[in-house]
Amino acid sequence: MSSTPEIMTAFTSGLAEINLDESTAPRPGAKATEMKSASAVIYDMAATLSGRGELWNWGMYDAEVAEQIRALVPGFGEPWTDGLSEQLYFLALRDLPVDLTEHAGRVVLEVGCGTGEGLNFLSRIHRDARMIGLDLSPKAVARATATLSRGDQLRFVHGDAEDLPFEDDSVDVLVNIESSHTYPDLGRFLREVKRVLRPGGMLSHIDVFTHQRYATMRRLTKEIDGLNWIADRDISDAVRAGVRRRMAPDSHFRRMLAKQRMNRLTRHIVAHSQILMFGGMFAGYRPSNTIKALNRLGVVPWISGLPMESYRHQIAVCE
Repeated sequence: MSSTPEIMTAFTSGLAEINLDESTAPRPGAKATEMKSASAVIYDMAATLSGRGELWNWGMYDAEVAEQIRALVPGFGEPWTDGLSEQLYFLALRDLPVDLTEHAGRVVLEVGCGTGEGLNFLSRIHRDARMIGLDLSPKAVARATATLSRGDQLRFVHGDAEDLPFEDDSVDVLVNIESSHTYPDLGRFLREVKRVLRPGGMLSHIDVFTHQRYATMRRLTKEIDGLNWIADRDISDAVRAGVRRRMAPDSHFRRMLAKQRMNRLTRHIVAHSQILMFGGMFAGYRPSNTIKALNRLGVVPWISGLPMESYRHQIAVCE
């Protein structure tokens, strides 16, 4: 793979194969390697092109969650952020079977941390926890290290979710948000989670699922010993509410985009692409007549992505 189109093709075809197959069997080695290589390059590009505080995930909106964050982080939200990505991160720790105040001294590992913005947000709430972010993208890790790392309180490492570079029984809480649907071998990732978690350690797993990928996940939760799954909550409605708030004409996302130096047509295309990438089809987005015309000309895609059926928050405790 040497060109961007080849990389995108490898990534999208690999993503489809992973999420539309109910088999729990590992991907063939060459295919898994190709998929991971393409994924790393794509997220390298994203890390290079995205600005500070831009979209990290599809986000969610729940008024109660937003108020709970504001009580802990004065000034949370507008005008600096729409607060939607942060709500998913807050949920990841809030719903664990321990009080939010009990994370002092714990090692919290996020697998699939991207440029580190989400983990940095959590570190503002849990100042006494030791937080580590891991990502497959070298440039995302380099950027996070250069802009956000703070000694032992918050640091970032490069690595593979299916081969975690941590010792056995070394992590108290493992967070994985909107990332595992790109892993060629979900079972291997979950076994790595079990290996690195201490007894009593907790996994907070949040992701979007096709029907087939969820069936795979359900089978793996029964096959893999040592993880006691205590919660499986469908948060699709809250995620759709968040995506729709971002898509609204007067949203924070639209206002920030309007400030960028680009002509109206380019801005329209960028908005469409971002909406597709961050859950638009899941939330019922329909392209405008302008986008439809550009699609007929082959300028932009109209419908993108997989038939995602649900967005879920799952919690497991290591036995």
